[in-house]
Amino acid sequence: MSYSIDPALARLIKQRFPAERSAGSFYPLSGLTGLTAKVELEKLTMLARHQRQDNPIPGVDRQREYRILRKLAGKDLAPAAYGYADSWLLLGWQPGEPLSESAFVKRLGVLASELARLHQQPLSGYPLQMQKLLERYWQLSQPARRHHGWLRALHQLRRHGEPKPLRLALLHMDVHPGNLIQQQNRLRLIDWEYASDGDIALELAAAVSGNALSAVDETALIDEYAALQRLEATVLRRQMARWQPWLQLLAASWYELRWQQSGEKTFYTLAAQAWQRVRS
Repeated sequence: MSYSIDPALARLIKQRFPAERSAGSFYPLSGLTGLTAKVELEKLTMLARHQRQDNPIPGVDRQREYRILRKLAGKDLAPAAYGYADSWLLLGWQPGEPLSESAFVKRLGVLASELARLHQQPLSGYPLQMQKLLERYWQLSQPARRHHGWLRALHQLRRHGEPKPLRLALLHMDVHPGNLIQQQNRLRLIDWEYASDGDIALELAAAVSGNALSAVDETALIDEYAALQRLEATVLRRQMARWQPWLQLLAASWYELRWQQSGEKTFYTLAAQAWQRVRS
């Protein structure tokens, strides 16, 4: 069933594709950080993504996402970016199916190759500032939920300072099976809303911890990536370990804010588990 299109999105489509007779068909999709929809025109299928205004997520900026994807145009790494206006981002539709969790661990070598290709691209000009990002989660949270353990973790990280980057690169920062589309022998990364410039070790650490990889799978991913990037795997592992406290607090902050915004019990449970990891 097709739904009506937001007038702002319809204007953007008409501006970018004036030959189309109408704004096309609009099919809302599930999404965690804003309204996402499939848009079908006569000769083209696209993905439309809207910037949340009522419940913002720190680090998500559709205009930045658009500009980064434009920089990647022609690199065969990311979906086409057709336009941005009035908080709407218009992207090329990426055909295929997301990886299953079982398929994900079987394709770690391919994933290492994709990440290495991405990390060899020029910087985007949008640096990831982890300290400010974490502080923004604190600021957006409900005052009653700002517990002492959260504040203590923020102070400890601020005192130590962010790890000196092993190597700066453009990062995707949301690598998981649902954001990887299988196409023949390639994996295509989608959902670039958190993309920015940062330490390659941060990307690898986030991919390992965010997907709960086993020690064997972690070793396989790190060794393959290090070989492709001509790095010492032991050096990369040490740098990844330095980022773990930052990632633990980021995960807890994300689940906490998503629970506060949505009221979904799943996020409450995940937040409680994540806070336990921060405390330990």
